[in-house]
Amino acid sequence: MSAGAPSVLVVDDDPDLLRLLDMRLRSAGFRPVLAGSGEQALACLAVARPRAVVTDLRMPGIDGQALCERIHARDPSLPVIILTAHGSIPDAVAAAQRGVFGYLTKPFEASELLALLRRAIDQGAAQPSSDGRAGPAGIVTASPLMAALLDEVALVGPSQANVLIQGESGTGKEMLARAVHEASNRRGGPFVAINCAAIPEALLESELFGHARGAFTGADTARKGLFQAAHGGTVFLDEIGDMPLALQAKLLRVLQEREVRPLGSQQALPVDVRIVSATHQDLEALITAQSFREDLYYRLNVVNLHIPPLRERREDIAALARHFVGVLAAKHGRQIVGFAPEAMESLMRFDWPGNVRQLMNVVEQCCALSTTARIPAALVARALRNKPVEILSYAEAKDRFERDYLVQLMKITAGQVAEAARLAQRNRTEFYRLLQKHGLSPGWFKQGEVMSPESDKKA
Repeated sequence: MSAGAPSVLVVDDDPDLLRLLDMRLRSAGFRPVLAGSGEQALACLAVARPRAVVTDLRMPGIDGQALCERIHARDPSLPVIILTAHGSIPDAVAAAQRGVFGYLTKPFEASELLALLRRAIDQGAAQPSSDGRAGPAGIVTASPLMAALLDEVALVGPSQANVLIQGESGTGKEMLARAVHEASNRRGGPFVAINCAAIPEALLESELFGHARGAFTGADTARKGLFQAAHGGTVFLDEIGDMPLALQAKLLRVLQEREVRPLGSQQALPVDVRIVSATHQDLEALITAQSFREDLYYRLNVVNLHIPPLRERREDIAALARHFVGVLAAKHGRQIVGFAPEAMESLMRFDWPGNVRQLMNVVEQCCALSTTARIPAALVARALRNKPVEILSYAEAKDRFERDYLVQLMKITAGQVAEAARLAQRNRTEFYRLLQKHGLSPGWFKQGEVMSPESDKKA
């Protein structure tokens, strides 16, 4: 068999079916890797990535559905096909909703499985797992939500409509604004961005509309504003919700009259720009609070695009993390190929309140500090400022729960052993033994006592 044959991980607890699938896949030009359980499959995935996974649904331990979820937590783009003797429409729908590529009911024809496998592998080749979908303006995504959003960008781009982009901080609003610009017939013109929250109010008008010579102290020469600089292109007004009310009125006039009047000048100058604005704030709430003009809101919000936060498009976490590793490892001169499986799981579990910007910062810190080809979980935990997850044995977990339970009971009853034993439905002698086992003294919990071993010794 050719070394370049596509590998397929096959998972089933039935050894006879495993052998049969092995023969059929080999004869069709695939390179099967066999696993007799979900646990064994995860071990195989930690060593090498196959082009697709075929798994039985009903297995002891980690079943096929749970295995699919574990796989997609690490690698959302890896196609999974589920085989089952318990097929039903609800099962198929549930599988599709969880990202399963295909679903076959036993008994099935070998040709059906082979055709499904070839489609799965072709799709994987069309969308490499290392980068996800490379959209306009360099947007990297593997998310159906983002794919739908980019489809909207392609539709709205050629129009002249103003666009309002809303989403949490760090979601990539400026990149989406650039995508709108690149999808428009203004793509050959300038794209000029300004953060309305980052410039002092006294300077913002001059930055936007320019100023005449002598307009204010230090204005020794006339200066073009960003609107003039963007003539024939797109102006991106980031954090538009922070624009002062007085300047909002002047911006509204620019939108209505398609001309700007530089500060200190009596002459209005025509401008041809498209406005794309963005905010993480609720502009309708600002309108109610009378800190944002309603008429300006409707001028800006002709088309509304909403970027979902990263926690709602978890498929993008792996795709973006791999993309950032490629870019940032080169920046820091490191030979880093990716993340260890446990490290990627930590990234996938995190909620990313700072969204894509925070993810990039975490990956950059890991690339700067990593001494191995694959970034370890401990380094990710450090970058996230999280303590590594503490895994206790069953006995340790049981002891910890038992001690915490006893402490809570003794606090509630203020150290009254008889009452605590009654609430726990244990006799008092047995309850005393439990307290002694965990080194707890009733005296620590009595009202007016200091709850510590030292106070008990004094008593």
